[in-house]
Amino acid sequence: MHRDRMKRYRFPTNLVQGISAFIQNSYFFVFKGINLYQGNLKSILCPSLNCYSCPLAITSCPIGALQHFAILRILPFYIIGFLGSIGAVFGRAQCGWICPFGFIQDLIYIRRKRTIKLPDFLKYTKYLILIIMIPLSMIMLEPFFCQFICPSGTLLAGIPQVLMVKELRNIVGFLYWWKISILILIIFLSLLIKRFFCRFLCPLGAFYSLFNRFSFYQIKVDKEKCTKCNMCEKICPVDIKIYEDEKNPECVRCNKCIRVCPFNAIGTGVSHKPTTM
Repeated sequence: MHRDRMKRYRFPTNLVQGISAFIQNSYFFVFKGINLYQGNLKSILCPSLNCYSCPLAITSCPIGALQHFAILRILPFYIIGFLGSIGAVFGRAQCGWICPFGFIQDLIYIRRKRTIKLPDFLKYTKYLILIIMIPLSMIMLEPFFCQFICPSGTLLAGIPQVLMVKELRNIVGFLYWWKISILILIIFLSLLIKRFFCRFLCPLGAFYSLFNRFSFYQIKVDKEKCTKCNMCEKICPVDIKIYEDEKNPECVRCNKCIRVCPFNAIGTGVSHKPTTM
């Protein structure tokens, strides 16, 4: 009964995640033998980690675009302004609602009575990746994160392209199998640890988290109603107690805690008084 109840509260967010992933990857003409979509929509950034090279993708990944312009030694005002605007309004909400790889991690996580917790300091790894990926891309003249780490790119682009294009199967080498190994490791850890990649490795999540403390959209907790029953932590995809810090940089603003709270103590808005959803 408890699991069925939790599943019911997760469903609205999961539904939006699924629809969003479908929209971002809706170029089905590729199955007719047509090349990757290169139309006008590819000049538009999606606010999530969705690989440009995915055969179904119709938009561009902001992390890949940042590294591309870094290699060209061009300051990408459009990309920085776009990400900054999204972060200033929503904080990290796009991680909770529209990121395809976040959705995949939510689906595959094996729920258990006792969750596995890693040392808190490991969450700073994603900030390190965010800091070093630009200079490394400039030095290597290759998109460092996309080339060596990104599991989303491997899953959504690398593997499908190798399966679909016969010529590519004959030239895959060490780098491809390195990325496959990284993907397998991250998938395995995501089975055991809630949103492992988002919490510890994602540079886009690291960027958006910088805005959580002052973004327009906020999670609010009524401390008078809150009994610290920890239902919010149990359903939280990033394992936080929202009543301890409403503006926690790790919060992906998925609103699951709002729906599950039995005392209506959690809400959302921009004022001091929460508005329940």
